[in-house]
Amino acid sequence: MIDKTLTYRPLSAKDTLEVSALVARICNKFLAPEYSSEGVQEFHRYIQPSAFRSRGQTNHFSLISLEQDKIVGVIEMRGHNHVSLLFVEPEFQRLGIAKELLRRALQICRANEPRLSEISVNSLSYAVPIYERLGFRRAGERQVRNGIGFLPMVLKLPNQRDG
Repeated sequence: MIDKTLTYRPLSAKDTLEVSALVARICNKFLAPEYSSEGVQEFHRYIQPSAFRSRGQTNHFSLISLEQDKIVGVIEMRGHNHVSLLFVEPEFQRLGIAKELLRRALQICRANEPRLSEISVNSLSYAVPIYERLGFRRAGERQVRNGIGFLPMVLKLPNQRDG
């Protein structure tokens, strides 16, 4: 039985190994079949603990969800306007964790960019229905970059005054 008492907080340097392993497990199970071998290698380079730490020093931030002391979800944002990673452990999916991670990330993005009107994501085919449930819409044709195929999507945000 899953204890649904979840906590959320910013990713710290000490969390990067566990987050990297979580994302790698999910990637290998659900996403790798969509990738070329070049894409798999590129993605694994991107999710190395040192890469998380390096991006955290630039224009990225990450939030994690924990069940007790186990990391069960992560979102990484780039430039306060792009979801670069959003992953939830399979046994914790469909519990609202991705939605809550996105909601909390958007609060930070809006605090830093009050005029923000949309958030983008480059979704893998597997994740398109998930992003659609979160309110994202397709924003272009499927593309391939560095062996990774994706569909550009955007989430239109209401004007700050509107809500």
